[in-house]
Amino acid sequence: MSDFQQKLQKYAELAVRIGVNVQQGQTLVVHAPISAAEFVRLIVKEAYTAGSSLVKVNWSDETVTRLQYEMAPDETFEIPPKWYAAEMTELVENGGAVLHVLAEDPDLLAGIPSGRIQASQRVRATALAKYRAYQMADKFSWSIVAVPSAAWAAKVFPDAPAAEQMDKLWDAIFNTVRLSEPDPVAAWNDHLQNLQSKSDVLNSKNYHKLHYTAPGTDLTIELPEGHIWAQGDSINAQGHSYVANMPTEEVFTAPLKTGVNGKVHSTKPLSYGGNIIDNFTLTFENGRIVDVQAQTGLETLQHLIEMDEGAHYLGEVALVPHHSPISESNILFYNTLFDENASNHLAIGTAYSFCLKGGKDMTQEQLAEHGLNHSLTHVDFMIGSADMDIDGITHDGQREPVFRKGNWAF
Repeated sequence: MSDFQQKLQKYAELAVRIGVNVQQGQTLVVHAPISAAEFVRLIVKEAYTAGSSLVKVNWSDETVTRLQYEMAPDETFEIPPKWYAAEMTELVENGGAVLHVLAEDPDLLAGIPSGRIQASQRVRATALAKYRAYQMADKFSWSIVAVPSAAWAAKVFPDAPAAEQMDKLWDAIFNTVRLSEPDPVAAWNDHLQNLQSKSDVLNSKNYHKLHYTAPGTDLTIELPEGHIWAQGDSINAQGHSYVANMPTEEVFTAPLKTGVNGKVHSTKPLSYGGNIIDNFTLTFENGRIVDVQAQTGLETLQHLIEMDEGAHYLGEVALVPHHSPISESNILFYNTLFDENASNHLAIGTAYSFCLKGGKDMTQEQLAEHGLNHSLTHVDFMIGSADMDIDGITHDGQREPVFRKGNWAF
């Protein structure tokens, strides 16, 4: 077996054993592009080896997706996928796990009318609202991993010979998920323990607010009473651990919906809806986005924020040190799974209910009463840099350093 095949096998093992953490007798649903077939077959085999009773693969194809957006009639994008939503909801209600394999072309839908993309996303998100509520409350195990595609590799490594681009992206992805370590599973366990130590400190501090300063950014974020700082691994309703994002370098919590004020400037491009949004600034007043500016992708960003009322507010605050493996690779992935783990980031849209004490068992109305935002969407965008400082502000008004020059101050 070649070195590449060995790493691919280990990657499948990580996705199954650490990512979704498949249990005996469990159903696993895999969402994947047809370009990832070789990797998906390894996942299927590994899942059955781990004890899965059924592995169901839902395939997609970027060419077919592009053709639909180019050629299907407008009314197609207003039809909710009720059958798909019902199936996914039933699967997770019955204890199933879900694994997403990404291989996205960041420019897949460039040139497509943004109204079509917005309509499709809104209708899909509305149909999947119950499923997403389960997801945001840790009711089931889910995880996201990625593999290269030719278009994505060309975007990330445009100066490399075409014959080398895919190999370079494979190597970069393998490094981010610690496959270069002698024992990747042990390396992941050590890494998750380190993230836990950071979240433990923040939870003990129980800051009232965070104040961010950097070029183009002066932002204050109030945190709700009872907020919880979470990290890479979570515990589902059955008591089993899982890692939602592989890679992950963040600790995160939910902001107070109405407690965000000031300006924040992006530091990395955001790939959203098959388009790139870049060099943008958001202005907040009492939590709500009141002004939007962008050098690239302004219309796409505006449509994201107009998804619903909740998309005018934030749902996540995440801390990632500048001195982290993905950041120090100096690779811009044009994929949020990776780029958000190279940078402090925020998320437009709904909050994770598990970031509030008792939140996993609260209704949406109860979560709202405690200050958490709700939306059809949840989109991370990157704001961190080596020039960012963050202060924690205590309930009595004292300031303490949390980040200095882009890195942990403790």
